[in-house]
Amino acid sequence: MSTDIKRLPFFYGYIIIVAGFFIQAVVWGVSNSFGVFFDPLINEFGWSRATISGAASLCFLVHGSSSIVLGNLNDRFGPRLIMSGCGIFLGLGFLLMATIHSPWQLYLFYGFIVAIGLGGIDVIPLSTVSRWFKKKRGMMSGIIKVGTGVGMFIMPFFINWLINRYGWRTSFVVLAFMIIVSVLCLAQFLVRDPIQKDQFIDNGISHTSKTNESEEGLDFKQAIRTRQLWTICIVYFIILFCVYTIIIHIVQHAIDLGIPSAISAGILATIGGVSITGRFLMGGAADKFGEKPALLICLFCLFVSLCWLQVVQSLWMFYLFAAVYGFAHGGFFSLVSPLIAKFFGTKSHGLLFGIVIFCSTIGGAIGPFMAGYIFDISASYKIVFLILAVLCTIAMALTASLKPLRQLETDPIK
Repeated sequence: MSTDIKRLPFFYGYIIIVAGFFIQAVVWGVSNSFGVFFDPLINEFGWSRATISGAASLCFLVHGSSSIVLGNLNDRFGPRLIMSGCGIFLGLGFLLMATIHSPWQLYLFYGFIVAIGLGGIDVIPLSTVSRWFKKKRGMMSGIIKVGTGVGMFIMPFFINWLINRYGWRTSFVVLAFMIIVSVLCLAQFLVRDPIQKDQFIDNGISHTSKTNESEEGLDFKQAIRTRQLWTICIVYFIILFCVYTIIIHIVQHAIDLGIPSAISAGILATIGGVSITGRFLMGGAADKFGEKPALLICLFCLFVSLCWLQVVQSLWMFYLFAAVYGFAHGGFFSLVSPLIAKFFGTKSHGLLFGIVIFCSTIGGAIGPFMAGYIFDISASYKIVFLILAVLCTIAMALTASLKPLRQLETDPIK
């Protein structure tokens, strides 16, 4: 029997994309530029890099923990309320950062309060998009993550300008108000799934079926027992270990090699700019060729860039690194949500996504602190970059070992 399907002239899923894009641009643009604050904090307080990196590491760890809770709440109550709460935590945390005088305040305000808000910035919009889109899920996730790249391209320059013009304390106040206003406003446009707008996934309306295709796949108890879930968790543990070590330390590494701070911030901005291409292209590649091959391409680019980083000395070499690494960086974050939806469906997508984020942010927590500690005792990042290259090789092997779940292939809505 044929099913009568028509397309609405206006599909609300695209509003979800726009709102998610700008939330990512503002919040991750600011958060991923935290390395720009290293120099001002070191100069004013004399803190070690391990001390400041430790706050970033705690932030990643708490961010991952809160992602599980927020992903579960998003599955149950929807994104509007939960994202609004995230905006309040983020704004409060950055506002309090303007008042710090001791390391415990840095760890409490940035490592805990800001981190709770960050926990929903990926899991909420990306899990929501997975319920609105199926055929172009990878590309739509990629478009949202392009927002992160845009933010990473603009924010380092903007924050560096703020710091030079008004000081780092005023900069935190400006960023706090910018985040809380934008996130609270954009959160009001988020809707959990198409059914709440009398629509269906991929803008299809069936007159003969009321099946909610945005809720297919394994439930949490089924997914948690699979080898695939834990393999993905380990792979993204390694990815975030590498990614956040680079994001936090690359600016300071360039400064150590004699590149001025304002120009060094441009390296981070280049990573963000190039990542836009990676986010968009690899999201589309996932729809066309599959999430696993796309992830392997990104891991190979990461490996090449880490090998190159062993010999980087001058500005042009940093920019070449930023181009190759930035492409991989963008792809990683576009692929994770579609990868989870591909293997496990969307029935418990928010909670499963939160678990992967939690495991990955353990890596994101360990990596920057480890790098700061190794630098403090060796005065070099050489060993750090070698460790990252070895871990990347392991991640490629694990990704290659991923096999589809037979249960999902044979009975996707059971």
